[in-house]
Amino acid sequence: MSKIKYRPEIDGLRAIAVISVILFHFNHHWLLGGFLGVDVFFVISGYLITKIIVTDIENNQFSYKDFYNRRIKRIFPIFISVMFFSSLIGTLIFTYQDFNTLRKGIEFSTFFSANIFFAKKQGYFDLDANSNPILHIWSLSVEEQYYLIFPLFLIFGYKLFRNKKIFFYLTFVLFLLSLGLTFIPDSYYTKYINIYYLSQLRFFELLIGSGLSFLPPPIQFYLKSQMN
Repeated sequence: MSKIKYRPEIDGLRAIAVISVILFHFNHHWLLGGFLGVDVFFVISGYLITKIIVTDIENNQFSYKDFYNRRIKRIFPIFISVMFFSSLIGTLIFTYQDFNTLRKGIEFSTFFSANIFFAKKQGYFDLDANSNPILHIWSLSVEEQYYLIFPLFLIFGYKLFRNKKIFFYLTFVLFLLSLGLTFIPDSYYTKYINIYYLSQLRFFELLIGSGLSFLPPPIQFYLKSQMN
């Protein structure tokens, strides 16, 4: 599995995104729109993961097994800790109904489908959302679903056309399709209380990051210089 060069400016963006989300959850009046830090994370994730995957595919080194082994080693220690302590706290302070919702949320989170569960249960801005200790797992579920699907398109496209340009073309087409889904009226999603969490309406953000990873180095250098 390839490693990309450390990018301090990306860590800076991550820090800004984290702080904005934390401030928003403490008091949304402190930073209106702070929840958009999640969107920034999606773009960054799309950029980084595409860099790694494309490099491995071009070098004939990509392996789903290695890819997910690395993801599991990185995510699961923290993930399991969060689930454990959330369950522990839930048994002590939650009502039966709230704990049952928490339990189901943990079950869905284990299979990285928490976003689907929450889309059917509550909105991100609902009052009771602040008391759900695993609500933030929805974004991790979206990312993992993307990591499961996106490499398939890249691998298939590269094997079919044997041209590096296909990576960008596929990403652009997928971006247009995903962006188009956001224009479908809310009334279409009758099974969901809140479509804020749905992957198909979030993938375009990850695809923006994926698309940025294909920019020629001079353009990336220019963008970096403008940020410093």
